[in-house]
Amino acid sequence: MRDTKSAERTRQIGPDGVETLPRVVVDVPGAPAGCRRTLVESARWEWRPADGGDPAATAQAFLAAHGLHLDDLARPAPAHRPGGVCGAALYVSAAAGAAIAGGAVGAPNPAPALPEVAVVVYRHAAAAAPARRPAAGWWLGTWAESWTPRQHADAVRAVRDAIGRGDVYQVNLVGHAAAPYTGDPLPALARLGALPGARYGGTLTGAGWAIGCASPETLVEVTGGRVLTRPIKGTRRATAAGRAELLASAKERAEHVMIVDLERNDLARVARTGSVRVDELFAVRRWCDLWQAESTVSAAVADGLGLADLLRAVCPGGSVTGAPKLAALEHLAALEPVGRGASMGALGWVAAGRVDLGLTIRTAAADAERLHVWAGGGITWGSDPDAEVAEAAAKTGPVRATLAGR
Repeated sequence: MRDTKSAERTRQIGPDGVETLPRVVVDVPGAPAGCRRTLVESARWEWRPADGGDPAATAQAFLAAHGLHLDDLARPAPAHRPGGVCGAALYVSAAAGAAIAGGAVGAPNPAPALPEVAVVVYRHAAAAAPARRPAAGWWLGTWAESWTPRQHADAVRAVRDAIGRGDVYQVNLVGHAAAPYTGDPLPALARLGALPGARYGGTLTGAGWAIGCASPETLVEVTGGRVLTRPIKGTRRATAAGRAELLASAKERAEHVMIVDLERNDLARVARTGSVRVDELFAVRRWCDLWQAESTVSAAVADGLGLADLLRAVCPGGSVTGAPKLAALEHLAALEPVGRGASMGALGWVAAGRVDLGLTIRTAAADAERLHVWAGGGITWGSDPDAEVAEAAAKTGPVRATLAGR
């Protein structure tokens, strides 16, 4: 990631004597649309496992030290101050989420430049940032898969065996692919964030790394004293026949309901007693050329709930781990040959009284040499190995085509 890396390392001193990054339009998922052209980075913290400590608690403390107090999410949000700190990007990888939850972390990150947690605080600048010019000379090479279709299918069979033994009810297997590139990857990652149905479309960058997200899935949202999640489970081609097949599939509905129950339990850990409810169940919505089934689970936020405890309750996301969550993580660590990197984690925006984090499905990452993508699906006793391999390919198809510029 040559161009981005040099930009991130070139600091500038503003008229107030504060060191700042070169001005670019902030494109973090969930950032206020009306603020994006006037935001400038004011502080950053990144965490990797070698740093030790509790990343959830440290992230909350770092935000508080820079004027963003998220120690009581039930408290009404203060009025937005256009002249001060606006909010912060928050990224938590799947591996960091597993560590926060006390579960198995799995294989190493295939893009070591990526942090496992990143918090970037933004304040308002006096002038709007210039739009980024389109880059020339973009080339994306051939994708190298982390496992063959046969290895993927064998992993599906291994999960089915574990379900047969009673170890788990469901496990969400994820594969990885990487491709070399030349040129600036940020325009490609920005194209990804603009895909139709990307509720959490956008980018986040650092020194030698960048993430592009086109996720339609809400991991957790807190606003107005309520917390909600929107798990997605069940996928078919976006045709009339595909929609009818998804609605009629007993396997997909059973898989979906398992995860809704898991998410109800997750939210119950941070909710007022008796307030958890399912607002919508198995609603079919479109993302690019796919139908997906989505539910909404919500609750009233418990008094005194802070960001760290919220992350411990919902990370890593149940729809991309399985049920029971900790048992599923043990199987994932044994079966997935490559780490999940930027995928299956959390990325979004936090501000005083507000949290809005998307689950990083349909997500790509760039390091200095390669682009990385991930895709998978939930495995139940009724899963067909070949169909699961085909579903993963269908999910990653629009991502790869967009990154290539097609």
